[in-house]
Amino acid sequence: MKYYLIAGEASGDLHGSLLMKELKAKDDQAQFRFWGGDLMQEEGGELVKHYRELAFMGFAEVLGNLRTIMKNISVCKNDIKQFEPDVIIYIDYPGFNFRIMKWARLKGFKNHYYISPQIWAWKEGRIKAIKRDVDKMYVILPFEKDFYEQKHQFPVHFVGHPLIDAIAQRERVDHIKFLETYQLDDRPLIAILPGSRKQEITKMLKVMLKMVDQFPDYQFIIAGAPGQDRSFYDQFVNNQSVTLVMNRTYDLLSLSHAAMVTSGTATLETALFKVPQVVCYKGGSISYQIAKRVIKLDYISLVNLIMDSPVVTELIQTNFNERKLKEELGLILDPTQRHRIFADYYELEKKLGGIGASEKTADLIYESLTN
Repeated sequence: MKYYLIAGEASGDLHGSLLMKELKAKDDQAQFRFWGGDLMQEEGGELVKHYRELAFMGFAEVLGNLRTIMKNISVCKNDIKQFEPDVIIYIDYPGFNFRIMKWARLKGFKNHYYISPQIWAWKEGRIKAIKRDVDKMYVILPFEKDFYEQKHQFPVHFVGHPLIDAIAQRERVDHIKFLETYQLDDRPLIAILPGSRKQEITKMLKVMLKMVDQFPDYQFIIAGAPGQDRSFYDQFVNNQSVTLVMNRTYDLLSLSHAAMVTSGTATLETALFKVPQVVCYKGGSISYQIAKRVIKLDYISLVNLIMDSPVVTELIQTNFNERKLKEELGLILDPTQRHRIFADYYELEKKLGGIGASEKTADLIYESLTN
């Protein structure tokens, strides 16, 4: 079978690579062509465009790059026509993918959506496009099944969360070797996860790095995003007693005592590694004001959304400042608070189900194509 996958960010690259691995196990004739990243490329096939070229954040940034986005859509359509896949697999990334799937349905291609866009948070009207254009939907959050099936009468498959697979399959890191490699001492590690896009990294790191001098009994380590070059971080790391670790986020989380995390998939990854965290977010003022008016959620982190309670503290926009961050970071270093967080994290993992999300999805996709 010929599979065309479209992922537009680092998390989609991870989930796409796990799915490709399982599809190859089911289908020894599998051919892949995809928009994604390094992890998907490692699984074979042809990379059309890297997500680094697609990552535009916020309303204002998207408007400013509209010409590039429209050109990419045209390139994608032409590439699909030439490849003639048996199925197109869309991985989140709705702004781009919805345009492609509408066109693809009219051209007679099969549309499978893996990892639902967050229409339960905003743009719920997109359900009309999903009902019209999507043949199969695979969801990874437990409340999404009820959202689609009970509220909108659209059948979906709840497959569990692929991050559990990713964490289960990783090789364990040697703690002593890790410390030696980065010339670290024996103080506990605090991970800094400032996001994956340049715009958000720039906004988040400036405040996060102010914690280094406030907590001298800890070592602060920045998790460099896979889509960025080491040189980009030099402007922040110079003259700071902080270490930059590139492309080893999971190794870092497995050894960390606490973390400061920019809102996104990383909040869930951090929770699954059982690391107490402070969730942070600060966007452009225009983008934030628009988002505040259209997003109808009590929380921004996946951890709190899944648990429907404030398991982790969220510092958003003006609340994301040096004083508040110092206060909340100090709290998650307190043993009593940490025990409460650990208990909630274990409940979170139960809600997400066990390992096997990628395999279940691959089974369902392959069966639908061969039956």
